[in-house]
Amino acid sequence: MPDHPPPRAPAAPGDSRIAPWMLAALTSGFALSNAFRTVAAIMAPPLQAEFALSPQALGVFAGAFHFAFGAMQIFMGIGIDLYGVRRTILVAFPLAIAGALLSAAASGFGLLLLAQVLIGVGCAPAFLVCTVFIARHFAPQRFAAVSGLAMALGTLGMLFTGTPLAWLVEQWSWRGGFAVLAALAIGAWLWIWRSVHEPQARPAASDAPPRESVREAVARFGALFTLPHTWGIVVLGAVTYAALISLRGLWLGPALIERHGFSLVASGNVALALSVVALFGPLVFGRIDPGPARRRRWLVACTLAMAAMFAVLALGLSAWVDVVLMLAIGLLSGFIVLQYADVRVAYPAELTGRAMAVFTMAMFLGVAAMQWFTGLVASMGTRAGVDPYVAVMGAIAALLGLAAALFAWLPKPPDMRT
Repeated sequence: MPDHPPPRAPAAPGDSRIAPWMLAALTSGFALSNAFRTVAAIMAPPLQAEFALSPQALGVFAGAFHFAFGAMQIFMGIGIDLYGVRRTILVAFPLAIAGALLSAAASGFGLLLLAQVLIGVGCAPAFLVCTVFIARHFAPQRFAAVSGLAMALGTLGMLFTGTPLAWLVEQWSWRGGFAVLAALAIGAWLWIWRSVHEPQARPAASDAPPRESVREAVARFGALFTLPHTWGIVVLGAVTYAALISLRGLWLGPALIERHGFSLVASGNVALALSVVALFGPLVFGRIDPGPARRRRWLVACTLAMAAMFAVLALGLSAWVDVVLMLAIGLLSGFIVLQYADVRVAYPAELTGRAMAVFTMAMFLGVAAMQWFTGLVASMGTRAGVDPYVAVMGAIAALLGLAAALFAWLPKPPDMRT
């Protein structure tokens, strides 16, 4: 898809005239991605009723989006580095629209899974284009703060999958929810198409090296995994966001309904409140970023704090305790923006797109794995006569604790100046 020249001078890095408006348009796609990845918390009861899904099957449904999303990060990172932010998101995002429409019309569980895969592929570049755009068009010292703002705005997509979606499902059907999401995704695509115009590349000098081929790009992408410090980034990235989304996007609704007798709309209210609280987390942590010298210690401490909250959540002490802990987890999850800042300084500037893609791939493959794994744990707990939510929340707490320990133990990135 061609990049049309903008109506005025293209934005240069840090250009306060244009870059924020382009970022707002890109963030609308990220907001829809957040909505799609969290529908299972509200859709779970009607889907279980219509398709007779076990907890394990429900975990597969919720994980299908994230598996496709994570698996495509390599290609999306290469696409952004070679073809730009605009082209990559405009080519991919229509698949999310098609997946939403297929979900609304799905006659069986197999078609529903296929639709989730399409949505995952279509949304794969949604946040990656935001982080790369920020890295390219804003000053390095503003990266954490601006990324935090983008994450907060993107979290608005979760607001729809709280009370509004629960009300819509009760008044209409879960199919209607997917139809509305498809319409909103079309609007986001049109906004990006109209508003985002990257500066055109300057003609290469005659003595400049030839443009990198796709094969060379894949090889350089793979080379990131030969760097020792990549593995600590991958391990922590695979668990922190996965814990939040497994709670907000899958288990929140079923746990409150089955454990404490909440209605679908009441559980939707809690999901909405968690989403509102989660709006502020990235803003807070983006503003109080301690800088490279202390950032990694903060990441370990925040991960352990989240593990402790899930451990208490596993006990099921009371409805109010569970709700308060869920909201606290939503607020604390804002520390994930510090992980993006950590990645930003761990690799040279020319690898920004691919480095962010590696981290995002770890995040969403981690979400897929955790949702599948917790679905399996829930099914095993049910068969053993154990409260499945004790098993689920306890397993998430253990994974967070293990990830924090490995992140602290594995090699740290070299001291890089960007």
